[in-house]
Amino acid sequence: MKYIFLVLITLSFGFSGCGSTKNEIKPVSNKMPSWYTHPPLSTATVLYALGEGKDKKEAIAEALNYMSSTLSVSISSSYNAKTVVKEGRINSSDGTYKSDIQSDVKEIRISNYELVNAKQLGFKHYAVVIKANKRKLFESMNQELKQKFALIKSKEKSLASANALSKLSFYKDTQNSLESLPNTLIVMNVLNNLFEGDEYIRETQILGSKYQELVQNISFWVTSTKNIDNLKAPIMKALSAKSLKVKQLNSPRHFNIILQGKLEEAHSYGFSLARAEITIVTKDSKGTVIGSNALNIVGQSSQGYNIAKQNLSYKLNALIQKEGIAKVLGLDI
Repeated sequence: MKYIFLVLITLSFGFSGCGSTKNEIKPVSNKMPSWYTHPPLSTATVLYALGEGKDKKEAIAEALNYMSSTLSVSISSSYNAKTVVKEGRINSSDGTYKSDIQSDVKEIRISNYELVNAKQLGFKHYAVVIKANKRKLFESMNQELKQKFALIKSKEKSLASANALSKLSFYKDTQNSLESLPNTLIVMNVLNNLFEGDEYIRETQILGSKYQELVQNISFWVTSTKNIDNLKAPIMKALSAKSLKVKQLNSPRHFNIILQGKLEEAHSYGFSLARAEITIVTKDSKGTVIGSNALNIVGQSSQGYNIAKQNLSYKLNALIQKEGIAKVLGLDI
């Protein structure tokens, strides 16, 4: 027993001796790269941007956002009393509009860039440096605009025989898609001071004129069955609010809206109810159905059924305010 005890003591000293001679593991120093601590500066011909994120994709997105901000600074420094296009008109520059441009320029898509450096600096910490040649960036933006306007012309041509409302919808969507064009042109001018963009301005103004011409010449008229005659007024009011003509005309650009409805009288908790199943159909000048919708509306009153029927008009007006006249009619206007 004494022998076994001595052996155990000897082994314990042996193990402790091994532990004392074990080499310590020292953490490896993760030195930051010089391009991270001193990122390259933009020049007259090249834009640089450093970005960080939890992964490479997020870091590049951050760098692109910073590069857009760099463009904003360039606009500030080179904005000497330029004239700009806003809402289809030529206006002198002012401080407020300059601020708008600086904020909106962040929406400009930078697709032509080069990844210069990339490194994972730690857990969920990635850093990159990207660069964009100003000339190439200008050329890519110019090419995108050319393609955009070519597509607009192609769609416009395909709608040559379409009804006036289809054309109206096209020109409205086109105007929305070109909202950022003035700011894009200013950025392109900063990248290339010989560029003015007159051709794009002209095309945009022509498209806007065509939209206005349609708005001024499209007309609607609303008819209904006698039992829901009071529902015409909210629809006429909503059409007028969109600057559309509400008048009975004989024109290729005229449209008829027809309301048909079934009414049911009911009572509940002391209220009179007027339950209406309404069908709305819109036809063009040739009698072709171009839009339709079905609505279920309940008018109510504590003063009798006739007042409940009148309340239907209020309920329809509230629905139009909430959903919009286009959705209520089943049309894109």
